[in-house]
Amino acid sequence: MPDDETDASPRRRELARRAYEYVSEHGLADLSLRPLAEAIGTSAGVLMFLFGSKDGVVRAILAEARADELAMLEAVRQATLDADLAAVADNVWNWLAAPEHVRLLNLWVEAYGRSLITQEGPLAGFAAETVRDWLEMLEAADTASDSGPERATAVLALLRGSMLDLLATGERDRVDAAFRVGLRRLVG
Repeated sequence: MPDDETDASPRRRELARRAYEYVSEHGLADLSLRPLAEAIGTSAGVLMFLFGSKDGVVRAILAEARADELAMLEAVRQATLDADLAAVADNVWNWLAAPEHVRLLNLWVEAYGRSLITQEGPLAGFAAETVRDWLEMLEAADTASDSGPERATAVLALLRGSMLDLLATGERDRVDAAFRVGLRRLVG
């Protein structure tokens, strides 16, 4: 069994991706290996062999989620090279608010929330890693000489809060308008 994703077999990577897609639709809370295996075209025994345990499967799913998150952040970086914090935040918000990302974001919220209450297992550290990933991008875009990390942190809080509100209510126009008001107040 591979110790990390870089040594994973093509079959392991394929099943990790399929499991991620399944969990994006069904969530992590009631994840059971047999229904998961059936849904992704394999057996629980194969999952155990390739991932070592249910925690190993969950770790692989979260690695897929993080890879997608990092790909989105890199796409934002590339699309907003030399842009200011407001433009970067606006680009991130447009991605977050896109209807095709709802399932991914629901999984992210579930993993983030569960990570906050556990210091062990496959979810440990997920929330903190996510905060670091996003802050790195936002801080790099914040060229105001006197802002320190506080402004980027405030923008991250605005993005997360707006995303949660949108996921909870589906009220795109209201949340979009509120996000834009908050962003103007934070970064001008």
